[in-house]
Amino acid sequence: MKNAVRSYREESNLSQGELAEAVGVTRQTINAIERERYDPSLELAFKLAAYFQCRVEDLFDPELDADSTA
Repeated sequence: MKNAVRSYREESNLSQGELAEAVGVTRQTINAIERERYDPSLELAFKLAAYFQCRVEDLFDPELDADSTA
């Protein structure tokens, strides 16, 4: 999933480890999210958005297929 976590983190002058500690995950988890190799749980997505004081949609773009239905 495309995301802006790295941009938000760098704008806040945080290391991956600092962000990870703030939201209760490992540095490797933050790295995997930033590299788009891991999609965070809904709970983690909300924790990240709350930390950066933004909407989940500002951080994550699920690239939903326009033809799919929910």
